[in-house]
Amino acid sequence: MPAKKTQKGSFESALTRLEAIVESLESGKVSLDEAVELYEEGIRLSKECADKLKATELKIKRLAKSAGGDFEVTDLEKE
Repeated sequence: MPAKKTQKGSFESALTRLEAIVESLESGKVSLDEAVELYEEGIRLSKECADKLKATELKIKRLAKSAGGDFEVTDLEKE
């Protein structure tokens, strides 16, 4: 089974493909060459997922109550 080339897509589609790769590798039913290809694709997808999670984390905002009683949006990292 040749490695599927995935486009930069959603986090969910990358994670689903990564899970399928893990299942294939764990089954032991792939040749060594296929296993290496799947492993390389899995590493790439893992990095892609990690990058998307990091980018999303940086976008997270939270509401904080100021001293005056008003709510304001602040970056998560400012705490």
